[in-house]
Amino acid sequence: MPERVWDRGLQSERTRLAWVRTAAALAAGGLGAAFLSLRGGAGPLAVPPFAVAALCGAVLLARTGVRFRRVQRALHAGRPLDNRADALLAWLGVLAVIGGSLLTVACLA
Repeated sequence: MPERVWDRGLQSERTRLAWVRTAAALAAGGLGAAFLSLRGGAGPLAVPPFAVAALCGAVLLARTGVRFRRVQRALHAGRPLDNRADALLAWLGVLAVIGGSLLTVACLA
């Protein structure tokens, strides 16, 4: 008997919600951090990394439905999952926030 990959639980739904939270945090956090860095006097140099983070979050949020359907099909068919593009976007967004934070601190110091 082949090993079953699919479980009737709500794992994929919880994973989808985690991606939504990550994407929303990147999008809203990037915009908020850009606003705060400008308002705090860091200058326009600190804004682009935060804008990249917000863009990554927006793209991840837009891809959530497509990713969920792809995951469902792969699980039902017993195929391996491939989320490398989404993981790369999430990492790029996080690295952009770190870079923007470092620039903000450097400009304000």
